[in-house]
Amino acid sequence: MKRNIYLLFFMLAIGTTVIAGNPDRQGEAGASELLFNPWARSAGLHSMSTSFSTGVDAMRINVAGIGRIENVEFAAGNARLYEGSDLGFNAFGFVKRVGTGGAFGITMASVDFGDILLTTNDQPEGITTYSPSFFHMGLAYAHTYENKISVGILVRGVFESITNVSASGFAIDAGVQYVSGDNDEFKLGISLRNVGSPMEFKGEGLALQAGLDGEVVTLDQRAARFEMPSALNIGLSYDFALGTDNVLRALANFTSNAFSRDQIGVGAELVIFDNYMLRGGYKLDFGDSAGALDNLYTGVAAGFTANLDISSDFTLGLDYAYRTTNPFKGSHNFTVRVGF
Repeated sequence: MKRNIYLLFFMLAIGTTVIAGNPDRQGEAGASELLFNPWARSAGLHSMSTSFSTGVDAMRINVAGIGRIENVEFAAGNARLYEGSDLGFNAFGFVKRVGTGGAFGITMASVDFGDILLTTNDQPEGITTYSPSFFHMGLAYAHTYENKISVGILVRGVFESITNVSASGFAIDAGVQYVSGDNDEFKLGISLRNVGSPMEFKGEGLALQAGLDGEVVTLDQRAARFEMPSALNIGLSYDFALGTDNVLRALANFTSNAFSRDQIGVGAELVIFDNYMLRGGYKLDFGDSAGALDNLYTGVAAGFTANLDISSDFTLGLDYAYRTTNPFKGSHNFTVRVGF
């Protein structure tokens, strides 16, 4: 048990050292889509389920949670980002339990920009359309020790491109979850997300033809390198039993963002007969705001889950979430899950 506690504090110390960010660096990071959440279960709590996220959701919140999957879970998620912007975010995930206490997961996600008009100086009304490609793929593994502590790691490839410019890199997530109490009612989670390689755009789109001494030469412009949007999350939750079949879960979460203001929030989730869930949360920015913009996701989030037992070993889950945003008109999340 002491070893497990030491591991928790080690993760916290490492995370604090790696993040060490402040709002003065806002706008310096790239690949901000790594902070998007396509999964409705956790989105309904403003992504604050660090201490208890499980299954496919855990690969976006706290990868240690995949170690608590019962057998197999598939999920497909869609997020209508920033209602009014026509942006979408699609994801697919798969988690399977392996061996004794282990679990393996695969996750893929992409941003849907729609069709964008391609214009030139000579044809400002457009000549065709194109769509940028922002794609991620991650492999995850987690292990649960004595049903009390889970540790996990995820390596994610990040690929961004338009027709003639592209960038690639990788990011690593790591997490720990700890449960305690006679019925595992107390939970603590720590996750460190998006720590990885710098990225730099390259390609023919950065080349410029210009006249020099009567000749046409091609000048290759260098784009600035950018870092991943690293974040450290620390979450606590406690389950209050309401009779024999219902549970009310209260939670609190702190997020330290390397390139924006830190955030803190609280929430609650009501579990009814293990098959129906109602959830909601509130998140706000705090700390020195001088010269820094507010984070996009602040305020209220809410959602629900319905799990349908198709058979004794086959479950279909439907999740929905809504999050307020500033600006725009909020985000909507939809997820379909299959477990067996």
